[in-house]
Amino acid sequence: MAKEGVEKAEETEQMIEKEAGKEPAEGGGGGSHRLGDAQEMRAVVLAGFGGLNKLRVTRKAMPEPQDGELKIRVKACGLNFLDLMVRQGNIDNPPKTPLVPGFECSGIVEALGDSVKGFEIGDRVMAFVNYNAWAEVVCTPVDFVYKIPEDMSFSEAAAFPMNFVTAYMMLFEVANLREGMSVLVHSAGGGVGQAVAQLCSTVPNVTVFGTASTFKHEAIKDSVTHLFDRNADYVQEVKRISAEGVDIVLDCLCGDNTGKGLSLLKPLGTYILYGSSNMVTGETKSFFSFAKSWWQVEKVNPIKLYEENKVIAGFSLLNLLFKQGRAGLIRGVVDKLIGLYNQKKVKPVVDSLWALEEVKEAMQRIHDRGNIGKLILDVEKTPTPLMANDSTETSEAGEEEEDHEGDGENKERMPFIQ
Repeated sequence: MAKEGVEKAEETEQMIEKEAGKEPAEGGGGGSHRLGDAQEMRAVVLAGFGGLNKLRVTRKAMPEPQDGELKIRVKACGLNFLDLMVRQGNIDNPPKTPLVPGFECSGIVEALGDSVKGFEIGDRVMAFVNYNAWAEVVCTPVDFVYKIPEDMSFSEAAAFPMNFVTAYMMLFEVANLREGMSVLVHSAGGGVGQAVAQLCSTVPNVTVFGTASTFKHEAIKDSVTHLFDRNADYVQEVKRISAEGVDIVLDCLCGDNTGKGLSLLKPLGTYILYGSSNMVTGETKSFFSFAKSWWQVEKVNPIKLYEENKVIAGFSLLNLLFKQGRAGLIRGVVDKLIGLYNQKKVKPVVDSLWALEEVKEAMQRIHDRGNIGKLILDVEKTPTPLMANDSTETSEAGEEEEDHEGDGENKERMPFIQ
C-alpha cells in the first residue's frame, strides 16, 4: 500500500498540478525527475553547521511512506528562528549533517502508508515533520498531520502549526489565561508574538504588553495594548502602567530577560521560556554570545519562588511532539485552533514568500529580525534571476561546488511581500 502504483501516482500528480494551476507534465512527473526507476526531488540541504554558505538546494531521492506515514507533495514550508539556530548548530544534541532542515509544511496527500486511516489521496493538509520539511516531498507519521480548511491557503497553513500551537499551549495549557489577566510577550512582531496577540483577543479584557523593534510598531500597534521598543527599559515602562506587573511573561530571548521577566510577575504569575534567540548574534555560532546569555540568566532560587508565589516554566513544542509522545494532546489543540480560524478569530500573519533557492536570503531576513509574522518557503515560487544560482550550487555531476563567501554581497534581495 505504500506505493500506490504507477497509474494512481500519475493521476495524483496530475491532480496536484491542476491544484497549482499548471498543465500536467508528460508522464505525470510534476516537480520531480525520474532517473531510471528512481524519482528525485528538490530539497534544501544543510551540508554542515555554520553560516549561510552551508545551505544548498540539490536533488535527493524522493521518500516513500512507511507503515503509518503519509506522503505529502509540499506546497509551502514554515521558516522559524529555531531553523536558524539549527543551521548554526546552536541547539542541544544537534543532529548529524548533512540534513534537510524544517519542521512544518503544508501540501497535498500523495500516498498512504499501510494502516493509515482518516486521510485520502488529495487531502489538503499541514504537518509537523522531525526535520526534512524543506523539500518538494515529505513523509511523516499520520499522528502529526492535520486537514486544513478549504479557505486556508497553503502559505497560511505552513504558518499555522508551530506558531499557533506554541502560543495556545503556553497561554491556556501552561499559564491558564483567563479574563482580566495581563501578558508580556517579547518579539511581538514575530510569528508566535502575533499568534499570542490574536489568541489573547479571544479572552475578554486581556491586556497585552509587547516588545518589538521600533520599525515594526506601526504595523502591529493594533494587535497589542501597550508596545515598547525592544531595546528600551520595558520593566519600568510596564510598571509605570501596571504597578503590580503582569500575570504571564512569554520569553523567547533568555539571557538577562529571564530575571527581568520574573521581577515583573504578579503573585501567582507564570514566566515561560520558549526560546533563546539572544544567543544568536552573528552568522555562525558564537561561544561568547552563548556564555554571555548563560551568565546573564538569573539563578532561580526555589525558596524565593515559594515565598513570592511565582511559577517558572519552559515549553518546547517539538520535544513535546517527537520525544514526549503528546501527539494526541496537540491534535486536540489543533482542532480548537482550526475552529477559531473558521470563526475568523485567528489568522496567520505571513510576512513574505521565498523560493527554496532563496533560503539564504530568507534566513538573513529572520536573522535581522526584519519579519512581521511568518516567513514561508514557497516550493512552487520561481526564484529571481539574481538568486537562481545563489543557493543552488550543484554541478552537472551532482557534486556541490564551493561557495565563495561574500560573492553575493551588496546585491538587492526582493522577496514577495504579502
